[in-house]
Amino acid sequence: MNIVILDGFASNPNDFSWEPLEAFGSLTVYDRTKPEDVIARAKDAEILIINKIDMTDDVISNLPKLKYIGILATGYNNIDTESAHRHGIVVCNIPSYSTESVVQMTFAHILNITNQVAHYASQNRASGEGGDLKWSKNPDFCYWDTPLPEISGKTMGIIGLGHIGMRVAQVAMAFGLKIIAYTSKSESELPQGIGKATLDDLLSKSDIVSLHCPLSKDNFHFINANNIAKMKHGAILINTARGALVDENAVAEALESGKLGGYGADVMEKEPPCDDNPLLKQPKAYITPHVAWATKEARSRLLDICFANVKAFVQGQPINKV
Repeated sequence: MNIVILDGFASNPNDFSWEPLEAFGSLTVYDRTKPEDVIARAKDAEILIINKIDMTDDVISNLPKLKYIGILATGYNNIDTESAHRHGIVVCNIPSYSTESVVQMTFAHILNITNQVAHYASQNRASGEGGDLKWSKNPDFCYWDTPLPEISGKTMGIIGLGHIGMRVAQVAMAFGLKIIAYTSKSESELPQGIGKATLDDLLSKSDIVSLHCPLSKDNFHFINANNIAKMKHGAILINTARGALVDENAVAEALESGKLGGYGADVMEKEPPCDDNPLLKQPKAYITPHVAWATKEARSRLLDICFANVKAFVQGQPINKV
């Protein structure tokens, strides 16, 4: 079989090997592919492996040899799955490979906002390193700009209780947070310590709101000005799911007004973002460049599952179909 990888660099910047795929056919690997080059590069592919390439109906319709699309991610909103299925193409994703890594980043953002880690660390660098040695100049043994909050006893609202959302809840409970969740799961399916809430109740009661749901056409920009208005004044919003779940302009305005106390995100609607995105100019927005999934351990699991998916497909028993 002819196997083509269109954007392999982000998942595997040559610190792992693609060689296991060569057992299933001829392999061509591209680090990156521009949208205008997708069809030309994939025209002879029977097995196509992508990460963030947009597989639209137009693209899929122009790839008559294609039998399989493997996405190097859990989310697959960049693939027109209806078109793929209509063309008889199997689509497989990579479930659960990055759960621990994304949970780790979720709490990195929460604790950075509540404890102002980046703020204080930057102030205490030497002037030539971007700081002003504020602690060294202080007359007391410590200092703070404003009192820091303790998260124990606060309420955390989790939107989406899949593998990642559930693991976030477990870690949050270890911090002493009270957990409520907006989820399709029934109350009887929820572990002890997690309460089921409507979206409105979750927004109004939570000190921290964390998004862990997939992106769909039904929840595009569902964190908008209207729903932000329902949140507690000074609440923290965390997004390690998908950028387009939030209206970024509305979030920037809420940060500016103080309605939101902080926004920690590892994702943006457009990636990489435009340099005029208002969140990039907002001091209470803490944006990391979609790296939560990218620990070396998680990427190793991702590739192992990718190889297993292709093997299962070639053997006629596909797994992780979407």
